[in-house]
Amino acid sequence: MALSARALDLDAAASFLWDLLRQRPVQAVLASCAGLIGLTVLTAGWLTQTDRLSRGYAPVQPIPFSHRDHAGAMAMSCLYCHSGAARSRAAGIPGEAVCMGCHSVTKTESPSIKTLKEAFDSATPIPWKAVHSLPGHVFFDHRPHVNAGVACQTCHGPVQEMTVVSQRMSMRMSHCLGCHRDPKSALPQGSAIAKAPENCNACHR
Repeated sequence: MALSARALDLDAAASFLWDLLRQRPVQAVLASCAGLIGLTVLTAGWLTQTDRLSRGYAPVQPIPFSHRDHAGAMAMSCLYCHSGAARSRAAGIPGEAVCMGCHSVTKTESPSIKTLKEAFDSATPIPWKAVHSLPGHVFFDHRPHVNAGVACQTCHGPVQEMTVVSQRMSMRMSHCLGCHRDPKSALPQGSAIAKAPENCNACHR
């Protein structure tokens, strides 16, 4: 008898709750609360993003490096130093040996080049700081972009004019989707690509 009475009480409570949730004023209150919670989460996420995800981020590097001199004045190809961009997910940062290919005979008296040579001679990697990086839940592959003819400057800004590289492009999902939906301005003239993937799995794996 006690179990039957308890079951009836639970049924009555469930019925009451169901009837309550079907009332429009209650639904409106719940929807408002859900919206407020969602807005709070989004706002907190936006305001507390780390510096490395912010436009204008320009970390101080262990050795000063001017893209304006190398990519600008000397017109060095981006792929000479960032050779991984065309064949792997990451563009990569050149090892000290790549730099010493020129600087074993060029500007050897510069304090910065002396620091570079010391790192090279001791096989100590230089702790360069990434300027452009994405959250861990985002998958990005340089290969399809570079091989489709998308210029480095499309995402990284006019690096050939930068003494100190800073993040120019928004790393927000809406920015990437905008280009994927209408990539014409980022592609070479005559490209047959009309759209890029928009499915979740393209960028979140």
